[in-house]
Order: sequence, then C-alpha cells, then structure tokens
Amino acid sequence: MKDLLIVGNWKENETEEEVLTFLSDFSKIYEERPNVKVIICPSYLVVGEVWEFIKSNNIPIELGVQDISKFPEGAHTGEVSARQAAEFARFTIIGHSERRALGESDEDVKKKVEAALKNNIEPIVCVVNDNVPIPYGAKIVAYEPIGAIGTGNPDTPENAERIASTIKSNNGEVLHVLYGGSVTSENVHKFIQMQNIDGVLVGGASLDPIEFSSIINQC
Repeated sequence: MKDLLIVGNWKENETEEEVLTFLSDFSKIYEERPNVKVIICPSYLVVGEVWEFIKSNNIPIELGVQDISKFPEGAHTGEVSARQAAEFARFTIIGHSERRALGESDEDVKKKVEAALKNNIEPIVCVVNDNVPIPYGAKIVAYEPIGAIGTGNPDTPENAERIASTIKSNNGEVLHVLYGGSVTSENVHKFIQMQNIDGVLVGGASLDPIEFSSIINQC
C-alpha cells in the first residue's frame, strides 16, 4: 500500500466563520487512514484559525499555504515570506497555473522553492505538463492540466499516469506526483490506483466537508 497525499486547495474562498463551520463538520466525519496524509491549504487570512483549530482539537491533518513570496523578509508590501509562513505551515503550493497566468515565471518558482526549503517548508510544485522545469530539491509535484482545472473535465487516468511517470524519470528528486483537476469522490480512485500517481490536489471539492471526506475515504 503506497503512501498518498491528499491536498485541499481552498483558493480565494471561505470567511473565518465558514472555515470554522467546515472544520467542525469535517472533524466529525474524518477518519484517519494510515497511508494517507491530508493537507489543507486555506487563504492567508484564515491560516491562523485553521492552525489553532487543528492544534486544539488534535485533528491529524497538516496545514499548508497556497503560495509564498520569492523575496526574503523586507519591504515587499502584500507579500508573505517563507519564514513567516513556516510559523504555521509545513507545506506550500508553488507555481499553480492560476499564479503563472498572472505572470509568475519559472525563475520565480525556483526562488520560491529555494525559500521554502530554506525554512523547512515542503514545496508542492504545480506543472501543466511534463515539460515544465522542476526546481532542484522539490520532492512533490502536482500535475494539473489547464483544461481540467475547475471545468468538470478531468484528464484521463492513463494520460496522467504517463505524465507522472515521465516527471519521475526526468527528475530523480521527485518522490510524489499528484494529479489535480476536477477531482471528485467518483473519479479519485481511478487516479490513485495508477502506479506513479501518489495522491491528488483537490480544488472546489475540498470546500465541501462531506465530499472531501469521501475523497479521502476512497483512497
């Protein structure tokens, strides 16, 4: 039985009240699985609330963030440094296609990975295909084809497996390749049963505590 990572990317969603409601509902139905690590990545405004709830209620899940700054601490208005994020998070998503669409470059991704590793944060580097460069030191890669993100039209498990296999073959440091893009409780098992797919990066479905729990249970 391989180890799996299930990452919930909440994106620009959830107020403090909604977060606490989600966590309360989720904690009542979530069942820990020995081979599955669950990581939730909320927006920065509610990271503290999620961290406090997880800690106070001893919920066996990890906390991540959706992005970090490529800069060290300093005069960078609106940015959050890796050192600041490390106070709460053990993981960070880096290079999501939605960030790249706003102008984030491969060099930016490289700098962010370096900053994360320097501060003991595990980067989850997102790529849209197997040609995107993966910075040295990154051990977790999430393959997210653009046409599958938020469309309800996921890639085929067979093609995702081909991409995952190529990524691992071309990048010896990579230990885990996740699939992301319209993941649901109905299709998740088809992806994680593939030899080289080691989990999923879940978007919209991770905002529903029942559906997200169901996704985890399918693994």
